[in-house]
Amino acid sequence: MDLVLEAFDTFLFDPIYATLLPAQSSAFKANTTFSSVREIPATYPPSTWQYQPASNYISFEPGKYAYMSQWARDDWRRQFLSLYMITWVFGLVIYYIFATLSYIFVFDKATFNHPRYLKNQIRLEIRQTNTALPIMAIFTAPLFLLEVRGYSKMYDITEEGPGMWYNFFQFPLFICFTDFFIYWIHRGLHHPRVYKKLHKPHHKWIMPTPYASHAFHPFDGFSQSIPYHVFPFIFPLQKFAYVFLFVFINIWTILIHDGEYVADNPIINGAACHTMHHLYFNYNFGQFTTLWDRFGGSYRKPNDELFQKELKMCQSEWKKQSAEMEKIVREVEGEDDRSYLPDEPKKVR
Repeated sequence: MDLVLEAFDTFLFDPIYATLLPAQSSAFKANTTFSSVREIPATYPPSTWQYQPASNYISFEPGKYAYMSQWARDDWRRQFLSLYMITWVFGLVIYYIFATLSYIFVFDKATFNHPRYLKNQIRLEIRQTNTALPIMAIFTAPLFLLEVRGYSKMYDITEEGPGMWYNFFQFPLFICFTDFFIYWIHRGLHHPRVYKKLHKPHHKWIMPTPYASHAFHPFDGFSQSIPYHVFPFIFPLQKFAYVFLFVFINIWTILIHDGEYVADNPIINGAACHTMHHLYFNYNFGQFTTLWDRFGGSYRKPNDELFQKELKMCQSEWKKQSAEMEKIVREVEGEDDRSYLPDEPKKVR
């Protein structure tokens, strides 16, 4: 994340901090009161910060504004605030760009006719995301701050890491590590004492659109992201690999909510598997694979009709899905407080 922070500092934050918190020009300043002049110590002494590139492969040479703020680039307060804004705003940018691309080019609009599609659903999904991301960023930024300040095991050039072999091995290791822990965190969020308080907002979407991908309760979303942030404190991780994985995770989260059931695969936890989770609640908790669901007895094979175009949007199949979903809602929630389209059914009790 130090590489990302360096880029944002150079092209955005340096001028902002220099304008809002300008540095003192000397060690003393003049204070004039009733025609008398006296010197008092400046609040901020000259900065001792010196530029060092975050990476040997790419660097962003700082301009004059990098040296013109009371908060130098290595000030932890500035770093925390900058990382918070990056996490929040950059997260929103990724969400809106890729969710919109998925909605336009991938998402099957026939889903709007499903009896469990909600009234004003996309608007509600976007509203929930806009509410959750700034709060999630509050808890995520301190972990990024620890990384930037050198407490993680991230490395830049191959010589700093375990070796060339690890440059490739780190990707499957990251997937396996995070998939295991997200499975158990996600399953824990379905515990009756936790579900209604934290995870229920994400299960509001029975037939999700790509915009539901980040529509969590903020503590729910953050808890499922913890394995991603813990990984580089336990295992080495190359800096560019980390940035790539950060973007990939956000895109993957959108893909498993896009309703396009391509991965009819017993190993990959694709959109079909995750649709089963939204429909039937207590199955397919995994993020990337079905491995831990199989070990944990929570795997449910996606319905065959999801992969057959002529059956995927069949009214009779929708009725079967809805009937089973209503039964599970009685067990999990006790009451269905969702408002559906086209007709609003009676609440399930």
